[in-house]
Amino acid sequence: MEPDDIAAACAYIRALQADDIDTACAVADYTGPELHRLLLDVAARVIIPITAVDDHDGEPCAHSFLAAALGRLLLELLCHGVCLGGLPGIADTITRFTENILTEDHGDVADVLRQLEAAGMKQAMGAYPAHRTTA
Repeated sequence: MEPDDIAAACAYIRALQADDIDTACAVADYTGPELHRLLLDVAARVIIPITAVDDHDGEPCAHSFLAAALGRLLLELLCHGVCLGGLPGIADTITRFTENILTEDHGDVADVLRQLEAAGMKQAMGAYPAHRTTA
């Protein structure tokens, strides 16, 4: 992902997380249909590394709780009737995953989302150095 892509996707996610529908709509209008792919890319970058469980000869390990937690999260999403294929559904999934899996006792979700954006931007800047700004 390029830095502008990460910024747009994260702006949309943070706006929905803050119930700022006007900003979310503005980002979606500006980004266009590409936002769907961008959100799926962010979701993969958030969920896949966190849910990767080390192989311990099939025995439960410290990360074994993830399967149960992800199951609860998917059940919660289904109970809320969230369409996982639409823009708000993808953003909501990222936010709920962050809240349920990446924060302690449902801590500061917005702060964790900012940290994820910063990590994504650092990765993008390394891959696309032409987007770096000069001071």
